[in-house]
Amino acid sequence: MSAESDLALVVSPAVAPEGELALSGPSAKVDPLRLPVRGDLAHVRLAGRVFVPHYAVPMPHRVVAETALLKAGRSDAEAIAQLPAGESFAVLDMAGGWAWGQASDEGGLVGYVPLSALELVA
Repeated sequence: MSAESDLALVVSPAVAPEGELALSGPSAKVDPLRLPVRGDLAHVRLAGRVFVPHYAVPMPHRVVAETALLKAGRSDAEAIAQLPAGESFAVLDMAGGWAWGQASDEGGLVGYVPLSALELVA
């Protein structure tokens, strides 16, 4: 999987792939800071490319106040970047007051933000 094809997966619409899904070899290695893949969950666009127990359709949110994007869902985790107010954030999982997902719709970084820093986009 090339960096160019990785980016195409991130930029493409949030739609499940059509047809039968099957891996034709080992799961592709991906950069977890650039593609939304964890050991238990991945963006639905990655179905058929990576093997995880669950795939999620992103829920569009917006950052309401500048906040840090973190490597883990806890306040003492390492910060990856600062997300400005108004930035879009595609939420793939919510647990314990944290959201895991991807910043912006165009190849943004993947990480955790407090749920309190987000609002649902209708």
